[in-house]
Amino acid sequence: MKIFLTLLVLSSLISFQGFAFQGTIAPFKKKTPPNVIIILTDDMGYGELSCYNPKQVATPHIDRLAKEGARFTNFYVPTPYCAPSRASLLTGRFPLRHGVLENPAPDANINEVGLPKQEVTLGEMFQKAGYATQCIGKWHLGHQPEFHPLLHGFDGYYGMLYSNDMRPVQLIENHTIVSTTVDQNWLTQDYTHKAIEFINAHQNTPFFLYLAHAMPHKPLAASGAFYKDGNSKELYESVLKELDWSTGAIIERLEKLNLFNNTIVIFMSDNGPWFGGNTGGLKGMKANNWEGGIRVPFIMRYPKAVQKGSIATTPCWSLDIVPTLQHLTTLQQDPKIKLDGQNISAILKGKKQDHDPIFSMKDHKIKTIRVGKWKMYLSTPDFYQEIDLKKYSDPRKPDGISIIAPLQQASPEAYPGIKPRRMPGESFLFDLENDPYESINLADKHPEIIKELLEKAALFQNTLPL
Repeated sequence: MKIFLTLLVLSSLISFQGFAFQGTIAPFKKKTPPNVIIILTDDMGYGELSCYNPKQVATPHIDRLAKEGARFTNFYVPTPYCAPSRASLLTGRFPLRHGVLENPAPDANINEVGLPKQEVTLGEMFQKAGYATQCIGKWHLGHQPEFHPLLHGFDGYYGMLYSNDMRPVQLIENHTIVSTTVDQNWLTQDYTHKAIEFINAHQNTPFFLYLAHAMPHKPLAASGAFYKDGNSKELYESVLKELDWSTGAIIERLEKLNLFNNTIVIFMSDNGPWFGGNTGGLKGMKANNWEGGIRVPFIMRYPKAVQKGSIATTPCWSLDIVPTLQHLTTLQQDPKIKLDGQNISAILKGKKQDHDPIFSMKDHKIKTIRVGKWKMYLSTPDFYQEIDLKKYSDPRKPDGISIIAPLQQASPEAYPGIKPRRMPGESFLFDLENDPYESINLADKHPEIIKELLEKAALFQNTLPL
């Protein structure tokens, strides 16, 4: 009997200990990958946010992203205009590699330009990884059916397939034209509400939202809550305030759903500003490769990988976004696809300060190279040409019929940066660390730097398709 009781106790202890042991190991829980939101503004200059320019209208919600994340002071796009820049952001590839070299425009009969089918976008990478994907706003990577966002990895699309000053102005939802009479005063509100609807619908699954605002591209427009009447400067400020409101609304929704700290949020512009904008004192503007045309605001918030309140001075560019997101999420890509950017997660953590050469181009030519503090023009820069204001007329200005927006639009009189007056010399080299305004040409004083940069440019050129 004693033997039986002893065995029973031992058996119970073994069973209990086994149960206790099993209870100390937490059941395997799959790690939730981060959501990703890219907020892309159109033609927003380097000096248009108050976290970059205290003299500018206050943008507290966007500034919050900078305070809680990283703000870049030397961040570049590869072209000073829309389509090639956007294609590079989504593919991580230089324009001469992905082939989008100009802006498609239906009202100028530029209809065959678009992102080739073989190019792999962030939408396709996230879609393949099981994310819900949505594109809202300006696409501008081709308006023909073969270039549609739904063919490039997005489950849904809502917006305009090209710039908001191009005719015919129409809103598209997936493949359906939902409006041909678009009051642009409500565009930012409309896009924001669509973005929040998407976040609400996919709060329980990983999602990628590419929110490409129409503003502050001309024609400038803002809802009645932000603009009722005033001059072009007041209109521009109202547009910025509404973009800031939009960002705040998205932040608020993420917080209410307890998603904010597991969401990578990127805020940036596609290129420099048009008339009426603000380069923060940099030379040039949209459409040229001076700093004002290609240096843009860039902010990234993700507490798990980005040092809070950091200011990154290392020159980086939009082609870094794809490899960095690949590192931070579950994205996979064919290693045979050549990416031109690099993973900057170490820079985001403040552990690294160097970066490979950064290039910009215009039309079919590589225009500049930047390495460290040095920027060199590889072909002649665009110098300022006087505009006769008495004869100036924008053929794409608001007319109240096809383009519905306020009439108080900025003119060439409101040049957004330092005008790039003609400078002597055949080669142009600038020390941007000490001369961010590109005012002192050092080409004659540093032939060794010219030689080094030409060699680096040649190495890069040799990797590009013929």
